[in-house]
Amino acid sequence: MNKRALVKKFIEENGFVRSNIESYNSFIDWRMQNIIDAEKELMPAVIPVDAEEVKFVFGNISVGKPMILEADGSERPLYPNEARMRNLTYAAPVALEVSLVIDGKERDRAEVQIAQIPVMIGSKLCYLNSLSKKEMVEHGEDPLDPGGYFVINGTERALVLLEDLAPNRILIEEGKSPITHTAKVFSAIDTYKISHSVNRTKEGLFLVNFSNIQKIPFVVLMKALGIIRDQEIADFVGFKELPEELYINLIEHMELKDEGEAKEAVAKSMLLALPKERKLQKVESILDTVLLPHIGTSKKDRTSKARFLAKMVKKILLLKNEEIKLDDKDHYMNKRIRMSGDLLEDLFRTNFKGLKNDIIYIFTRGVRRGKVIPIASLVRAKFMTDKIKSAMATGNWTGNRQGVSQRLERDNPIAAISQLRRVTSLLDSNRESFKARELHPTHWGRLGAIESPEGKNIGLRKALALMATITTELEEKDYNKNLKLLDKLGAEKYK
Repeated sequence: MNKRALVKKFIEENGFVRSNIESYNSFIDWRMQNIIDAEKELMPAVIPVDAEEVKFVFGNISVGKPMILEADGSERPLYPNEARMRNLTYAAPVALEVSLVIDGKERDRAEVQIAQIPVMIGSKLCYLNSLSKKEMVEHGEDPLDPGGYFVINGTERALVLLEDLAPNRILIEEGKSPITHTAKVFSAIDTYKISHSVNRTKEGLFLVNFSNIQKIPFVVLMKALGIIRDQEIADFVGFKELPEELYINLIEHMELKDEGEAKEAVAKSMLLALPKERKLQKVESILDTVLLPHIGTSKKDRTSKARFLAKMVKKILLLKNEEIKLDDKDHYMNKRIRMSGDLLEDLFRTNFKGLKNDIIYIFTRGVRRGKVIPIASLVRAKFMTDKIKSAMATGNWTGNRQGVSQRLERDNPIAAISQLRRVTSLLDSNRESFKARELHPTHWGRLGAIESPEGKNIGLRKALALMATITTELEEKDYNKNLKLLDKLGAEKYK
């Protein structure tokens, strides 16, 4: 078989940056709408005196094509090369349906522009996507240019692929005295990532830590989540014969007979000094929103959270009994690469929350003057546009991350392609982290074994293998379709 022809055909069909472009397209297709749907309603605190309830309802989002508004008021399509030459940002307008509902009646509805989103070269929003090679040359473009970057204020900028530990996966590691073993999980939902751990002490007790809440006994937390009977807790952990450690833990807290007592015990562990009713409300709020938020944030998800905690304890016991091995953090199964769609999703979500506060501020100012300001005047498109453009131009991202966006190197075509396929670890380059820097067997076929800089970034900055592609996150309906297919093929649900 002619390997050269095979590689050539693969690159012709997929290009070098196909994964990143697909990730950006998913951001445009459904991720932005998901963010809007999650923040569906907005209720201002200050309302007109003659109204009982005022709320803003957000509807469908729509994205246009990159356009330029000239000084004479004319509007026409903006192509990437003109953006480079005139120091412009190659961006598309984003419009959102907003309704003002007062006392259950819709008083105002408008489709307003909320932002200008930078357009990735070669994406579905880019004009070059549908042009022939000859037409690309006519527009001043190189037909062999891979795309996958942005033009911000006339400068070509690329978003770095970020390598991070996979969220919502249980990883077991050995602890330092007095902790013998630890099960860790980063529970991620939206932009929040909350570290959770279950520690086994040398006495055999299991203690749960999450957020800034420390050392809550496992059995107490299970009972607070509604799993009251000891037999039920043992069944959730799931051994035929009750392990000695689990027996010790159950005996330790056998005096807790109902959910209320267990919640009191949780409040005691948290050192909450509040009246009884408010104390229980606070504990319930923490159990629903701070504990394992990726499973859910409502009361009905508590049983699922108890199952997940029990699974963490089970993994520790299996490791202690040498039935399973320690988890390898550097195994690529336990890593995820965050692409442009994921990074822009974080940026859009954070700035949309800022826009909502801005809408409330302008509305409140109007109410205090005795006016109800129309929606078209409430939403400032410049607010989000400036914030997003600033993050893209400087590389300063949400979560205090820096260097996420970089100027595209055009020293030679290979340097540009290499930069667009570069994978950077979130670990601090000043720390030793020997294990993370080593070449791991699971890099084979995924990451290039040669391309890594010398010096403090060695092993932390890598490049995708020549024919490596990354699967982008699926939409919910695709997950459901796959689950139905598995169900049809005879897969059983985990109990």
